[in-house]
Amino acid sequence: MAGNSLVLPIVLWGRKAPTHCISAVLLTDDGATIVTGCHDGQICLWDLSVDLEVNPRALLFGHTASITCLSKACASSDKQYIVSASESGEMCLWDVNDGRCIEFTKLACTHTGIQFYQFSVGNQREGRLLCHGHYPEILVVDATSLEVLYSLVSKISPDWISCMSIIRSHRTQEDTVVALSATGILKVWIVTSEISGMQDTEPIFEEESKPIYCQNCQSISFCAFTQRSLLVVCSKYWRVFDAGDYSLLCSGPSENGQTWTGGDFVSADKVIIWTENGQSYIYKLPASCLPASDSFRSDVGKAVENLIPPVQHSLLDRTDKELLICPPVTRFFYGCKEYFHKLLIQGDSSGRLNIWNISDTSDKQEGLKMTTSISLQEAFDKLNPCPAGIIDQLSLIPNSNEPLKVTASVYIPAHGLLVCGREDGSIVIVPATQTAIVQLLQGEHMLRRGWPPHRTLRGHRNKVTCLLYPHQVSARYDQRYLISGGVDFSVIIWDIFSGEMKHIFCVHGGEITQLLVPPESCSARVQHCICSVASDHSVGLLSLREKKCIMLASRHLFPIHVIKWRPSDDYLVVGCSDGSVYVWQMDTGALDRCVMGITAVEILNACDEAVPAAVDSLSHPAVNLKQAMTRRSLAALKNMAHHKLQTLATNLLASEASDKGNLPKYSHNSLMVQAIKTNLTDPDIHVLFFDVEALIIQLLTEEASRPNTALISPENLQKASGGSDKGGSFLTGKRAAVLFQQVKETIKENIKEHLLDDEEEDEEIMRQRREESDPEYRASKSKPLTLLEYNLTMDTAKLFMSCLHAWGLNEVLDEVCLDRLGMLKPHCTVSFGLLSRGGHMSLMLPGYNQAARKLSHGKAEVGRKLPATEGVGKGTYGVSRAVTTQHLLSIISLANTLMSMTNATFIGDHMKKGPTRPPRPSTPDLSKARGSPPTSSNIVQGQIKQVAAPVVSARSDADHSGSDPASTPALHTCFLVNEGWSQLAAMHCVMLPDLLGLDKFRPPLLEMLARRWQDRCLEVREAAQALLLAELRRIEQAGRKEAIDAWAPYLPQYMDHVISPGVSAEAMQTIPTAPEASGPEAKVQEEEHDLVDDDITTACLSRVSKVKAIQDSYQERR
Repeated sequence: MAGNSLVLPIVLWGRKAPTHCISAVLLTDDGATIVTGCHDGQICLWDLSVDLEVNPRALLFGHTASITCLSKACASSDKQYIVSASESGEMCLWDVNDGRCIEFTKLACTHTGIQFYQFSVGNQREGRLLCHGHYPEILVVDATSLEVLYSLVSKISPDWISCMSIIRSHRTQEDTVVALSATGILKVWIVTSEISGMQDTEPIFEEESKPIYCQNCQSISFCAFTQRSLLVVCSKYWRVFDAGDYSLLCSGPSENGQTWTGGDFVSADKVIIWTENGQSYIYKLPASCLPASDSFRSDVGKAVENLIPPVQHSLLDRTDKELLICPPVTRFFYGCKEYFHKLLIQGDSSGRLNIWNISDTSDKQEGLKMTTSISLQEAFDKLNPCPAGIIDQLSLIPNSNEPLKVTASVYIPAHGLLVCGREDGSIVIVPATQTAIVQLLQGEHMLRRGWPPHRTLRGHRNKVTCLLYPHQVSARYDQRYLISGGVDFSVIIWDIFSGEMKHIFCVHGGEITQLLVPPESCSARVQHCICSVASDHSVGLLSLREKKCIMLASRHLFPIHVIKWRPSDDYLVVGCSDGSVYVWQMDTGALDRCVMGITAVEILNACDEAVPAAVDSLSHPAVNLKQAMTRRSLAALKNMAHHKLQTLATNLLASEASDKGNLPKYSHNSLMVQAIKTNLTDPDIHVLFFDVEALIIQLLTEEASRPNTALISPENLQKASGGSDKGGSFLTGKRAAVLFQQVKETIKENIKEHLLDDEEEDEEIMRQRREESDPEYRASKSKPLTLLEYNLTMDTAKLFMSCLHAWGLNEVLDEVCLDRLGMLKPHCTVSFGLLSRGGHMSLMLPGYNQAARKLSHGKAEVGRKLPATEGVGKGTYGVSRAVTTQHLLSIISLANTLMSMTNATFIGDHMKKGPTRPPRPSTPDLSKARGSPPTSSNIVQGQIKQVAAPVVSARSDADHSGSDPASTPALHTCFLVNEGWSQLAAMHCVMLPDLLGLDKFRPPLLEMLARRWQDRCLEVREAAQALLLAELRRIEQAGRKEAIDAWAPYLPQYMDHVISPGVSAEAMQTIPTAPEASGPEAKVQEEEHDLVDDDITTACLSRVSKVKAIQDSYQERR
């Protein structure tokens, strides 16, 4: 995905909430958000209200393995940052407000615990993260850059650290880190600000080390109330120690043979300890543990058996006794200063959060009642309307309120089609934008049953597990073929244009888990195969051309973990979950060898290296791999592995960043649909990625290639020429004509190609004969592939603009949008997402604005009941500043684009074409930009004569408003439409803060706008500039001064030689003054200081992020 392109996700969750088996829990410092990490690697943010009501807000994607620990990563109240770590060594720094990933890294070791530690150097406060885990030291990591600064190491019996606590001393400047190793040895390091200041690589050794014989330590916590005692919880007992000399004060056994999993101090004389089945016990400590009492330390030195036992005070138990897959995670937090809650929060494997409010007053012996309990599924069920799935309206089962689940999906961007495999074995092909409009927007389509028109393929007997459209991965495959795999062990080839089943492969003995495409460099025979993986641990190469299985590798003893290719040696390398690697020869199907251990790892790594070097393979050291492998020479392998280690280390992070989250590559598709699953058992969640830049280019390309004789007027011509000067090089009239000519040529050539293709012609003749004889067959086959001809680009724009527009703020404008521009109102809250660094993304959960609405009930609007649609349409501008920035940029740049087009309304004949009319091929220029010939589905259908006609003839009136070709009314509607778009842009650019009020509007981020000041896409650039100036005007003098002060440290100290000292001072002034100068002067001023302004922006951002000022013209990009 291009790093700086503007891509917005919209999510369709479906009725079933994603699996969220909780593995870590955290409450943020302000007490407003609970963060939970799960075993599948997602992180969920839950809003916690003052009266302890919980509402799930967003799900963060980015980790590829189970989350092991969460910690806060920032002490300032204005920033809520948290850090998460996963089993595979990934660490991520997130902004809790909007779910942005700010920084991420991957270490070779797994952390099991992270603690945040803040110290001050002079007047600057710095944050550090102290991490421990599966390694024998404590790593000290910078909390903003996630770099390892130094480590705390043991001299005496180093071992894995099982838990750790930081003791802040108010008396001295020294803080101590107390940790327990896996063997029960207590270690103490002293951390001073001097040590933290030194960025030394040399390790810091422990101050003291003392065996305290605590096996299987689960947690260690320091008493913040007395500052004198430590609580150590082990699996079978818990103990309280004196924090001064670590002598034992008190000990408690486990209740009824249960296993303890952690504990904390509730007050000076009470501790709470919790077990692995979710119960929590509160104990009152004896007087010998309390520094305030006279008998403090009276028991020191006695044997454990003779100590005064603690008294059980009360028991907190789970209300629902449902069986759990794994032990629940329990943590104790005491809230912030405003409202001092003591909360025990527990998350379990069913995605449920339980909260107990532990107040100090209760002296009762019986259990405390649970305050709040909610699971993701309950939150989904509460919503009305329920969260929509992508094809729910087509999947209704009679006598059931649950629609069929979608279990596999693939999107075909060339035709705008989404293919969904369902749990009953049927596969539905449906236009993606149309079905999304049904789910999200209200309109006349809600009344029709089975809308949009779709095609159903039936062949599998049970659940469809995977789908593949090979032509999308590589153009060498036939574009008719769609491959599906199911639970019934079969792989089926479908022809998507006719809907027939071409072939069934039944070679596997288990359900199909994956379908892959071999790399380009394989042998010619393998290139026409696809690779299927099944749950009986077998891998097959299925030839689509020969319609047979050319190789079946099925002697693996363990589930298949990874498949690598060595095309140069004709090897298929299979890695299994137990670490063994099998090397198969593709042409003979023989097992070449099976290896384990370090050799296996090296063989897999060598496959990675061999891929880019297929061209100059002789100079490449990995060629020696073949000799090394044939000779089974370990030395040669080691030598090569060493040779590769450096390159591997440097490439590791880059490749990780690129394939994280497995996001699709955006070429020129304005819409991509990606199905994600949080867990293998879940139905698909569909994310629609809208690429704003690609959408703008497609709209303008179509506009330029559309012959519009009726609507040419002097103003339009002037506008067009002005536009072309501004854009540097966009399609002017003459170029458009040439382009149109080329398109005609390609279509003619295509038609010729299809006529020359014998095999296909025979098929066509057969089909026509059959159609003539069998009317039913004709009826079923005569539908074209898309079944409903519609303009994909305009449809995408309609869906996107309707979701983004802030409805309900300006009734007049809403009317204009509905009647004149043809937009539709959303009928449920639209769940947007936010893409951030390295493919990490946060997706809002349905009902994310429920909490906000409750709060507004409570605060201002007690008397007035909110209407049901109150949260619909307005919700997104109050979520976070980053989301606001992205959304405003998108909607303004798109509105400006549509305004520059002739009559860009979403109503009229150019949007809806009945299936009776001869279909138009997909927009010609679009397919050219994609590099594939514009073979539209209809040509394959043998409707060649019909297709050629409409493309060649200039269908201006049908393509535009369907109004009278006489130019005056057309020009008038055109003017009204453009006026509508301009009002829409103006409202979002300038009036939103006043209409929404600042409590519901988070203003856009200045730095995100400044970064797009020189965006390569002209429309986005203009939108960013307009927004930036509007925002600077809104924050007034004081706000601008604040912004400059905040960025001052990042500005370069030296002056550029181009700028004389006089200019520089003035240039600094331009930021505050430019917006206040009105109208034309402002423009002039901007142009004068353009260079200076730019230097400032770039200099500001060069340290924060590497700015790429790419100024490609559209022509080059296309």
